[in-house]
Amino acid sequence: MNERSPATRSSDRAGGEPPRLGPRPLERTPVDPGAAEMFGRPNGVEGGFAAPRGDTPGRSPATMAAPPPAALASAFGRPATDAPALQRPPDSTTNGAEPDAAFWVDGADRDPWRDPESAVALGPPAAPDRAAGSPPRGEGPRLSLRELVFGRRVDPRALAALALVAVLIGAAGGFIGRLTADGASGLTDPDPTITQTVDAKERPPGSVADIARRTVPAVVSIEIRVGQEGGTGSGVVIDPAGYILTNNHVVAPAADANGAQIEAIFHDGTRTAARIVGRDPKTDLAVVKVDVANPVVATIGSSAGLVVGDGVLAIGSPLGLVGTVTDGIVSALNRPVRLDGSGADANAVIDAIQTDAAINPGNSGGPLVDSTGAVVGINTAIRSLGMGEGGSIGLGFAIPIDDARTIAEELIRTGVVTHAEIGINARSVSDGTTDGAQVQNVQQGGAAAAAGIVEGDVIVRVGDRPIAGADELVVAVREHNPGDTLPVQLIRDGRPLTVSVVLTSD
Repeated sequence: MNERSPATRSSDRAGGEPPRLGPRPLERTPVDPGAAEMFGRPNGVEGGFAAPRGDTPGRSPATMAAPPPAALASAFGRPATDAPALQRPPDSTTNGAEPDAAFWVDGADRDPWRDPESAVALGPPAAPDRAAGSPPRGEGPRLSLRELVFGRRVDPRALAALALVAVLIGAAGGFIGRLTADGASGLTDPDPTITQTVDAKERPPGSVADIARRTVPAVVSIEIRVGQEGGTGSGVVIDPAGYILTNNHVVAPAADANGAQIEAIFHDGTRTAARIVGRDPKTDLAVVKVDVANPVVATIGSSAGLVVGDGVLAIGSPLGLVGTVTDGIVSALNRPVRLDGSGADANAVIDAIQTDAAINPGNSGGPLVDSTGAVVGINTAIRSLGMGEGGSIGLGFAIPIDDARTIAEELIRTGVVTHAEIGINARSVSDGTTDGAQVQNVQQGGAAAAAGIVEGDVIVRVGDRPIAGADELVVAVREHNPGDTLPVQLIRDGRPLTVSVVLTSD
């Protein structure tokens, strides 16, 4: 049994009361000496505030600031005790009050200039201070020009020197102006004599001016409108009845469109409605008709007699500019050209006349005339460097008039044209020494199939014309009529072969 403490035993003896326990001792974390020196209370300070100012035991006396300089003390220091206050007048006669009386004391005279509660009032201007009995001031002396301009700081001799310099500058300026006037007068003449004009130069027959004078009246500008869209081309009058030859791609957008309008504009500005007579998409030719009495008709020539280097003129309405004439030469003949089929019914292939006469969009359908003024071709296409439509770079192409006249006559008679057909599809090939058109497929029942032509054959000649590619094969066949029999030379498996082909109709 554990022994109880004496306190417990005493309580038991006192009457059985429970023991009382004292508070548990506080546990304080020991303070670091360095932190106590840095953040502890100064020596001699026991509470939360320092002792009143004075010498404190354990502390060094406070350091006093040095007295300010005399100039600063005089400017910003307190005024001397014997100096008069700002609220009191310097003497007893300033405002009629006693020296010891202040203006705010009841009964004292008030100075409104010093009373902050004075009311605002308008009065006459302040009169200048003037001694009693002094006479009024008179008008002062007037200033001279020198005094007004320069004050009293410029010597009269300096003024004279400045005047002399001004005179010299004016004299020099006058002298220079005189010289300038004399030079300018040499450029003008009050009595001019202009040489009389001479007669205009002679325009002999066959000159460009003579050809243009005779041919332009037979050329028209063709405008089509389909809804909100439109286009412009050219055409040439080929018959007194009002028949006009043009390109198929000029009138094709209006051929089957409802509400389409076609107008022909002559060189004198006359407008008239035009109607489509017939179209041939394979040769890109068309004929339209206007109801005009006695129109000027173009002279139709022959393209068969052209040679490279012959002079030609291209006439039409490039970009809508009616009656435009450009000059050039024949650059090449029998140039197979495949036309862009956009806006037309099919990709046409023409056996073109190449010329460097400027041809631009809008010239299509206009005539190409020779040095006699006769129509030798129908301007149709150009080559350009850019994408889409571009301007002329000297590569223009026209349909020979010998081909165009045959097509136009057939369109005027019947409204449709048929062409010779061989019945194959081909592509251009070359083995480095020989060019030709290689047969890709043969139409069953066609002229080529009947003649024994098979796929893979390379056609190198049709009749008398050499074939250098697929486009040239098309134009070579189209030169003939349906039913004509032509010798066709080809190469099969490396061996030359000649077959006879009876052309059919398309």
